[in-house]
Amino acid sequence: MSRSFAATLYATVALAGLAAAGPVFAADKPVADKGPYDKAQVEQIVHDYLLAHPEVITEAVQALQDKAEAEEAKAAADALVKHKDELVASKASPVGGNLKGDVTLVEFFDYQCGYCKHTQPELDAAVKKDGKVRIVYKEFPILGPASVVAAKAALAANMQGKYDTVHAALMAATGKLDKDRILSIAKDAGADTDRLAKDMESPAVQKEIDANLALADTLNIHGTPGFVVGNTVVPGAIGADAFKDLFAKSRGAKS
Repeated sequence: MSRSFAATLYATVALAGLAAAGPVFAADKPVADKGPYDKAQVEQIVHDYLLAHPEVITEAVQALQDKAEAEEAKAAADALVKHKDELVASKASPVGGNLKGDVTLVEFFDYQCGYCKHTQPELDAAVKKDGKVRIVYKEFPILGPASVVAAKAALAANMQGKYDTVHAALMAATGKLDKDRILSIAKDAGADTDRLAKDMESPAVQKEIDANLALADTLNIHGTPGFVVGNTVVPGAIGADAFKDLFAKSRGAKS
């Protein structure tokens, strides 16, 4: 629990306790002639009331959580509007699916993320069945140095027009990844690894990764996978049916 949250919780509970306890004490022991309570008296009143009514704490915590979630949802919605072009129209981000699709799905992922790998066939199936979905790939390497190397390799492959095959191969790879294995996977997927190794260190590749990390933070996406479809941010792995529902929801919002 953060200090600010704890302080807010204490204040909320204290006020709730006083609000509820005040009339009780007024009824049992008139105190109007005694003047204002001092700090110790207030704390004792709150303490006694909370012991008698512990449900107040649960209600206060729930109210604070509901408020925080509502504020986060509003901030995310505002961020989606503000950063729409970065999400769906960045020329630095690889794209796939139907490039003229009427729905755009943005995916934040990491090649060492087991949930991403589990979700990939579900996403592929949903996109293939729909036929009108455009995908924007946001390399989001948050699971260690090997993730960064893999993301750089994929973005460098995009400079050769080999993103789709390298991305698919890296996503299908099992076991530990390191630079040698990543380059081997890219080579088997048809990439020129000499050029790839050079392009991996280009400022443009690093700039795209940095931009994705910042964008994800703005959207409150802190894990992988994360998806954005229309005005909806979805954290975590989902199935083909859930993707189908997201596509339908996005189309419904446009009509």
